[in-house]
Amino acid sequence: MKITFLGTGTSQGVPVIACNCRVCTSPDKKDTRLRSSILVETEIGNIVVDTTPDFRYQMLRAHVQHLEAVLITHSHKDHIAGMDDIRAFNYFQQKPIDIYATEFSQSVIMREFAYAFADFKYPGIPELNLKTITDEAFSINGFNITPIQVMHFKMPVLGFRFGDFTYITDANFVADEEKEKIRGSKVLVLNALRKEKHISHFSLEEAMALGKELEVPQVYFTHISHQLGRHEEVNAELPAGMALAYDGLEVEL
Repeated sequence: MKITFLGTGTSQGVPVIACNCRVCTSPDKKDTRLRSSILVETEIGNIVVDTTPDFRYQMLRAHVQHLEAVLITHSHKDHIAGMDDIRAFNYFQQKPIDIYATEFSQSVIMREFAYAFADFKYPGIPELNLKTITDEAFSINGFNITPIQVMHFKMPVLGFRFGDFTYITDANFVADEEKEKIRGSKVLVLNALRKEKHISHFSLEEAMALGKELEVPQVYFTHISHQLGRHEEVNAELPAGMALAYDGLEVEL
């Protein structure tokens, strides 16, 4: 199994429009971050977690030729806005793409992309096969996935565990029973928006504390804003076994 970080930025991405801070103007490519998403390459095919506003470019940049399924963590715009571009995979694969999401996320998807679910379907619209998931384990063609329910302020969000790899974005609270689903992972990805406390995201310190509590050997941080600081400088401050993720980072398990 190989995981590629398609994007590691927050909802605005980095650089932020019209911002001239030292992060947004950094020459370091690792300080350029698309919206957060990952590609999971498995024996049953490619799975993408979230279709961000950058989905089209993310698929092109990662040279993704085939898509088996999409998992949706939650329905905020920066995690679903690129769903229309699934129609390219529909065209070449000649079939709908399975979209795994909670009932609430599905309701938002159906509202935001109403034309894809209308009685009269205009030619060329995305063909989306919605599949309902909860916080119970499920499988895609025999590939097992464990959802992990976390809280994004007052909004339930799903993280996902694939074997020894756990991915959590947009969270600032994980209940004890959900932490048990994470334990034993070899790699854990957590959102770490900035150094200062935030109402709906882990700060870097909070994410580090959770990684230490769960004793995961390798922790990566994602969903990073320009407020966190430059990649190279922040990364140098982190303890062994912890690092900032960056766009294009590949992890193999």
